[in-house]
Amino acid sequence: MTRRLPPVSATDKVAGPADAPVTLIEYGDYECPYCGEAYPVLKAVQEAMGARLRFVFRNFPLTEMHAHALRAAQFAEAAAASGVFWAAHDMLYEHQDALDVASLTSYGAQLGIERRVLQAAFQGQYDAIIQQDFVGGARAGVNGTPCLFINGVRYDGPRDRQSLIEVLDRAATAAEIDVPA
Repeated sequence: MTRRLPPVSATDKVAGPADAPVTLIEYGDYECPYCGEAYPVLKAVQEAMGARLRFVFRNFPLTEMHAHALRAAQFAEAAAASGVFWAAHDMLYEHQDALDVASLTSYGAQLGIERRVLQAAFQGQYDAIIQQDFVGGARAGVNGTPCLFINGVRYDGPRDRQSLIEVLDRAATAAEIDVPA
């Protein structure tokens, strides 16, 4: 059975140009300590790659292991609906030790997310998007977080800043060479 990564869609959270030569997709869980460790590395990689990288974040809340993972994903989706996804994404990873509803509500106020939007999220308004991310990831072979894909191919190599930049740079160069002039 061939495992297929879902293509980037309108429900994805995307940073970087659509025509970037390399796309890095992360399936992540806001409460996962490994995702927390990867967060500053991925931020540094995005900065270093600039317009050559399109970064996509997809929810993969491991709810059996992380009690606050689903609520954090719901919060992130409410933030996306409010136009502040990336600020919320950063806030969640920078405050992984405080992802309870009271903390999320406070973060929402700081980011200007309307209380009714946040309440709707906590009542399941965006659960279909979260489930779509999760199912798509599971079908593509995601079995833990963070799970990275580079131009549609799962990447299980070193995850330090320099190694990722080297791999992404090679992928970008290869994509740029393959593009007809």
